[in-house]
Amino acid sequence: MKKLSLFFHKLTHWEYWPYQVVYFPVYFQYLYYAIRTQSFFYFNASNPTIKNGGFFMESKKEIYDLIPPQYYPKTLLIHPSETIECILEKIKTSAIDFPLIAKPDIGLRGTAVKKIHHPEELKEYLNKAKFDVLLQDLIPFKNEIGLFYVKLPNQPGTITGIVSKEFMIIKGNGKNTIRELLHNDKRYLFQLNTLEKEYKEKLNTILKDGETINLVPYGNHCRGTKFVDASNEITQEMIESFNHICAQIKGFHFGRMDIMFQSFEDLAKGKNFQIVEINGAISEPTHMYDPKHSLWFGWKELMRHFHYMYLISKNNHKNGAKYLTFKEGVNEFKNHHKHYNSILEF
Repeated sequence: MKKLSLFFHKLTHWEYWPYQVVYFPVYFQYLYYAIRTQSFFYFNASNPTIKNGGFFMESKKEIYDLIPPQYYPKTLLIHPSETIECILEKIKTSAIDFPLIAKPDIGLRGTAVKKIHHPEELKEYLNKAKFDVLLQDLIPFKNEIGLFYVKLPNQPGTITGIVSKEFMIIKGNGKNTIRELLHNDKRYLFQLNTLEKEYKEKLNTILKDGETINLVPYGNHCRGTKFVDASNEITQEMIESFNHICAQIKGFHFGRMDIMFQSFEDLAKGKNFQIVEINGAISEPTHMYDPKHSLWFGWKELMRHFHYMYLISKNNHKNGAKYLTFKEGVNEFKNHHKHYNSILEF
């Protein structure tokens, strides 16, 4: 009965639909732009300093290296060949403390992102990871958003949307277990199998009345985070602040910045925030996934942003940025799927 209920919930809420279905009308728009640019991989020019424009196989560490260090958490790149002793020494030298965040350098929608509490847990994580890993300081701010930034040709940059992220926070009542409380929200129930693997018997814990636990401390939709459209928080002051910030990130014209911050008031002034990561050409205007929005709204937002990416790519190409050749693009897709499989094996 539970499976049937979840099936119908997913069927009637388009935010859970496969991206191939959601993006169906956008494929025709993409083909039109591919014909106009005479390139299937024109998006490569959208962010010339980011590999493949940030569409696939982009290294998060290489993107962090473009950002002034005061805007993102302390970060270490770890290769699979490194010993745990060497890694722990790097952590100590970099003054990164446990708990910390571990994630793939080339990511996949939040897969294999994990909060690591102690060295033994890190060793277990790294033994499973067959890919380059980033270790990061925990960001001290409690709120997270995705802020979509666009710098159109010959225009000042602008913020085209903000998505606020509501984490999977369970509040206890002194009676029910965490597992039982998860059944109160279908969004959380979709994550039950994953949570059972991660938390095991801890899901049988009864929280005190009013006690809370954040089961997934990173804002990924596919990991149970609720996306809420907060575009109403955009102000001219905020736009000017992010024009100043993004002007310091060489070659960044189009994408979503995932940000943790103290308050919208501070964020508008460009203070008390850190960038979790920047997503380039692959970015979605994720404010469209707010449950209050219709599929029609989602299509309009996708097509609006695809148009921006086309205009930016075409202009950057005129100024010397290259499009991938068909052969290069196909090879990158093959590399992407190979890496995709290694992440899923984790």
